[in-house]
Amino acid sequence: MRKAGILLHPTSLTSREGIGTLGSQAYRFVEFLNKSNQKLWQIFPLGPTGYGDSPYQCFSAFAGNPYLIDLETLVNEGLLDEEVLNTYFGENKETIEYGLIYENKLPLLRRAFSKFNIDNVDFNKFVSENSYWLDNYALFSSLKSHFGGISWQEWPTEFKNRDEEAINNIKKELVDEINYQKFLQFKFYEQWSKLKNYANANGIEIIGDIPIFVSMDSADAWSNPEIFLFDKDRNPVKVAGVPPDYFSATGQLWGNPLFNWEALRKTEYSWWIDRVRANLSLYDIIRIDHFRGFESYWAINYGEETAINGVWEKGPGMELFNKIKEKLGDINIIAEDLGTLTDEVIDLRNESGFPGMRILQFAFDKDPENDYLPHNYDKNTVVYTGTHDNDTTNSWYFKLNDEEKGEVRDYLNINDDSYIVYSLIRLALRSVAEIAIIPMQDYLNLGEFSRMNTPGLASGNWQWRLGEGMLTDELSQNIAHITKIYGR
Repeated sequence: MRKAGILLHPTSLTSREGIGTLGSQAYRFVEFLNKSNQKLWQIFPLGPTGYGDSPYQCFSAFAGNPYLIDLETLVNEGLLDEEVLNTYFGENKETIEYGLIYENKLPLLRRAFSKFNIDNVDFNKFVSENSYWLDNYALFSSLKSHFGGISWQEWPTEFKNRDEEAINNIKKELVDEINYQKFLQFKFYEQWSKLKNYANANGIEIIGDIPIFVSMDSADAWSNPEIFLFDKDRNPVKVAGVPPDYFSATGQLWGNPLFNWEALRKTEYSWWIDRVRANLSLYDIIRIDHFRGFESYWAINYGEETAINGVWEKGPGMELFNKIKEKLGDINIIAEDLGTLTDEVIDLRNESGFPGMRILQFAFDKDPENDYLPHNYDKNTVVYTGTHDNDTTNSWYFKLNDEEKGEVRDYLNINDDSYIVYSLIRLALRSVAEIAIIPMQDYLNLGEFSRMNTPGLASGNWQWRLGEGMLTDELSQNIAHITKIYGR
């Protein structure tokens, strides 16, 4: 079935809280999608973010981001006074000021916890059902706060190495903080579950991301050191990244810990199966970021300053996905197969049956056999004008030289630049790809200021928000019209 959707992370929604939340504006966006004849809402990972604010570098592969918890909902539940909605979160309504969110929102969430009854039946059911990840995450977050926010690798040795006696003693000391962390996760999951149910009831499925790797400073790495390539002191031996490519001449040094796939194999990939199962409760469709890393991944010796000197090492291949299918059945997965692709990676994607991705911004290099040109697609494909790592299509196009612009116009069979973004959107929608996803910024024809992420740039990313009044009825009608034209 041909479907269309929009890429927009919840943080980019309008709200009174300086950042998009899981509150009323998220429900309004679902209604906008429904009116626009969209069937899919794609988002980024929902995990708790740290320095740099990237949803692809989270403190947990299972937990939700407390920044997304809607304060107005907590007011309606009697956990906060209405006056908190006047809290200062910044002047610019189209940019997230994460420092203010950290300083001003988190104390309000702690205030809400002070009024919460931890004997609540639903809370205790949530804690029990999610104990396999929640206990470690709540303890990790509590210790992180206790030690002033530093990475777990810098904690005192007994806590870094999870000495049993030290851990048991600190649990007693930090019991209130641990319960607070569990409360945050309960409220996040409660609000997200209601929003997802509303989306599904309106015919909208959620596409969510799973980054292949976890953050070095995460509850996952701290509590499961045996499944990562750590030395005896729990320091990384090699870390993740990608070689020089379209985005960077020196590659990208991500710094994530690499999995010990042999150790995972001995457990029948139980951690990965738990991870996918948990994400299936959050999303209807899972997009696995950096899919090619399951065939081979770029391993960089810890301490290297760039990614240039890494080497390719073999991943688990189809064995992992067969085990996931065996335990969880057939699930909807999109393979983010961008970057350096070998025949082996293509074979893995084809054997898995997962649809791959095509980006129109990568299509125009004078090669008629370019895989990103729509006449080379097969149906089992997800097409995008661009993704969160690309410039907006408007900005991308107007940065091209005259010859490159001419190639794009020639393919689109148009003579000027007036409707270039709209024409590229229509090109994606009319392609044979079963799924077409358009970033919200492209439907709004926005420029460089609205770019979500620039790979390799440590700060200034993930800040863009919708302006008030951008989601108009006219825009919805236009999106619905072209979606219907192309049978989606």
